[in-house]
Amino acid sequence: MPLTILVADDDLGTRLSISDYLEATGYFVVSAENGREALRLVEDYQPHLVVTDITMPQMDGYELVRQIRQRPALRLLPVVFLTARTETRERVRGYQIGCDVYLSKPFELQELGAVIRNLLERQQMIESEWRFARGEGGLTGEGTQSPDAALKPEAHPETVEPDKKPLTAIASAAFNLTPREQEVLKVLADGFSNVQIGEHLHLSPRTVEKHVSSLLKKTDTSNRAELVRFAMDHHLV
Repeated sequence: MPLTILVADDDLGTRLSISDYLEATGYFVVSAENGREALRLVEDYQPHLVVTDITMPQMDGYELVRQIRQRPALRLLPVVFLTARTETRERVRGYQIGCDVYLSKPFELQELGAVIRNLLERQQMIESEWRFARGEGGLTGEGTQSPDAALKPEAHPETVEPDKKPLTAIASAAFNLTPREQEVLKVLADGFSNVQIGEHLHLSPRTVEKHVSSLLKKTDTSNRAELVRFAMDHHLV
């Protein structure tokens, strides 16, 4: 299931251009024309990232982000301010309120796309490492599904007893694989290239390469074919 992004802007053309670009990239997009509607959509859809203008009717972007940050489950939600307000004091205020990136209008869609990918990738890595350290599955401490969980492949129906872990989980723990490495290995075993893996998991090719290199090292294999064979033989996929 694709990651969800909320786009809030009172300009219809801006909303449509951003939405069309992000949907073509593979995201699911919901949009709002004012801050009050955006806040409702945040609660309804629990997006993985928010792109918002500052100057909007009913509730501006500053107040929107302030209310988002008041909710414990949303304190780490990535937020991008996309606005014509370029003064230093405006940018400082934006960061103080809690935005992650402040982009000025006019903007390039490719740059916005790169910013979004970077923020989502960082957020997913934080979530994965947090769950791995806690030894937990796809729920965050607030009981909300993490962004990473939306990308996890369906679990194998090979749990033999309620109190026993699946073979894949046992094998992955034995080789000290992180949750992200398990996901990369699963897609790699299906025959996908690094670029395709990145598109599927919303990772950069460079990050995919790092995970593949780590997998080769941890499994003591020298190429992708050996890695897939090793994974199958040791129930890693």
